[in-house]
Formats: sequence, C-alpha cells, structure tokens
Amino acid sequence: MEQKRRGFTLIELLVVIAIIAVLIALLLPAVQAAREAARRAQCVNNLKQLGLATHNYISSNNVFPPQNSWPTMAANANGNAAGLAWGFNWYYAIFPNLEQQQIFNAVNFSLSPFDYSQLTAAVTKVSSLLCPDESANLALYPITTTSSTWNYAVGNYVGNYGGPAAYQPFTGTIVPGYNVELGMNTTSGNNLNVVGLQSCTDGTSNTGLFSERLISGYPFGSTATVYSNGTPGYRAIFQGTYAAAPNSVTVANMMNGNPAQLFVQGCQSIGSTTAAVYPAAVGIELIAGNPGYLVLSSYNHWTPPNTPPCQNSLDVIVGYVGPYGAASANSLHPGGVNLGLADGSVRFIKSSVSLQTWWALGTRNGGEVISSDAY
Repeated sequence: MEQKRRGFTLIELLVVIAIIAVLIALLLPAVQAAREAARRAQCVNNLKQLGLATHNYISSNNVFPPQNSWPTMAANANGNAAGLAWGFNWYYAIFPNLEQQQIFNAVNFSLSPFDYSQLTAAVTKVSSLLCPDESANLALYPITTTSSTWNYAVGNYVGNYGGPAAYQPFTGTIVPGYNVELGMNTTSGNNLNVVGLQSCTDGTSNTGLFSERLISGYPFGSTATVYSNGTPGYRAIFQGTYAAAPNSVTVANMMNGNPAQLFVQGCQSIGSTTAAVYPAAVGIELIAGNPGYLVLSSYNHWTPPNTPPCQNSLDVIVGYVGPYGAASANSLHPGGVNLGLADGSVRFIKSSVSLQTWWALGTRNGGEVISSDAY
C-alpha cells in the first residue's frame, strides 16, 4: 500500500511566507528604534563628558572656556597671515579635562591655528566630539602640506553663544573672551567677556551650555546646490528674508511681532527650492575658531531646533553665520536635539519647543522664568 507523501501545499507555503514577512516588518522598526536609543544614549554621554570637563575647567579657572582664544599675531608657515580674529576653538581649552592632554600639548598657542606646526593637533580626531548618528563624510576637509594631504578633525558639539541676538548678543555661556568686535557690527554691552557660574543668574539648570549640529558633509569650498527642505538643509547656510537689527528687541515685546520673531518666521518660510548660500562651512574643523563665524563651533537660541542655519544680512561677516544670524542646533535624532545645560545635566529638547522657552534657555542672565514642564 502506497504511503501518502507529507508536505506543504502551495497555499500553506504562501501563508508561512506571509507570516514571516509580517514578523520581519514588525521586528525591523523595533531593532532600528533600539539602535537609535543606543546612539542617542551615547550622544547624551558625550555631552555629559563635555559638561564634566567644563566644570573641571571652571574649578581651575573660575570661568567657562572662551568661545575663541586668540594667538600671537604672526604669519603662518604656509604664508597666510594669522588674522586678527582667528584663534583656537573652545574645545582645546578643555582638552586636558577631557583626557586629551596629548592634543593640548601639541598646540602652539603663540601661532595661528592654520600654521603647519599645528598639524598634529588639527587632524587628531576625538570620538567623544562626534555624535553616533552623524552620517556625513568626515574626510572632506583637507589640509595640504608640502608632502601630503591630511583631513581636519571635525565635531558635532557646539557651545551656546546666547539667546536671540536681536535682543542682546553674547548672552550664552561659551562666548568670546574679550572685546575685539572687529567690524562684526555688534553692540555687546557687558556681555562680550568670559563668564563664570556666578553669571548664570537664571540658574545653571535653565541655561544652555552645549548642543548639537550636523556637519556639512560637502567638500570644502563646494558650490553644490543644497536646498532647505529636510536634513540636507541642516548642513548648509541660508540667507534670512528679514533683517533683525541689533538691540531692536526688548523683553516686553519679545513675542509681539517684534524683529526677532519676524526673523524666525522669515527663516522658517524659506522655500524648499531655496539654495544654500555656502554649503561647505558648517563644522568643518575643530582647531580654528572665529567670534564672527558661529557655525564652526557655536550655536545660538534663536530659530528652533532642527532648522537650517540662517544668515542675517546686517552682519558684516557673512558665509559662516555672524553674531546676529541664527546658528541653529540640529541633529538626526528623531524629534529634537540633546541639550547640555550649565549644571552638567543633559535634556532632550523637542523641535516643537516654544520659542519663549528656547530663547530663555539660551540666556544666562535674561531674568526669564521657565517652568519645569516647559521642555
């Protein structure tokens, strides 16, 4: 008697395949979410390490690290003048407290950051300064010597320059060290100076210290067309459609159709077909800083998180976002950015945060009151 052969019918096979496909479709988003949670946790840890290093720096110097430190004015070995404003970014001030003493020792602070003798410090990458979510090509920013070409080290974390510049500039925690306005068209009052914890009269838990910015990812000097819609726009710089004059805003009219609000609305209304002004400037190097070039190592609290950097035409220096432009914080974390506060803690700030709250977090001494559930 012939035995019946056991096996799957075509219908049964298709049902099994369909069930497996459904399970995979359910599993993949969960895996991606778990990976993003891990990357975000690593980013938070990076910011906490920066906050701890900064507080160790404060313990020794009684002030926050300056946004920019100026070298002795001398010609570079490569023939370029040092320039009056170009110096070393704040990263290098805290490197000894970030277990990067060897990089700090490699810097000659009496020479320009562009001098060939700074090569070791300029190209040494620091993993704790890179967000795990960063997906840009980080090998696009060359420094060419007589014998070879190296790539500048870059980073995602930027220091708080202050709240809306149309209200008052330099109200953050990582600000230029002393009064060298250098044609930046600024009226700084008493804010253009290094500041200490005692200057954070709003409270260190209500004052930003560091946040994130995506790196350009375009070749240095690129003229590639980059549009403002979506993530590529975060990596470029656009021209604002409204010019907010310095000191044109008071606390009383901050949210009543004032120039600061109109500037934000103009930046947010940039069409998706608007091309970037200078797509290759954002975060292109760690070593060299300038108080008028915010997108290199600074951000400010003007336009909301996860919006494109936006120039103000009233700035004398253009191309890198000047002191009155909007150097926004942005990231690839879904829904917002990580913000390191001056007390060393880190909070996740949603892209939908109210402008009042975001502006208030940017100032150390604005007198604003922020409720505990506002961010």
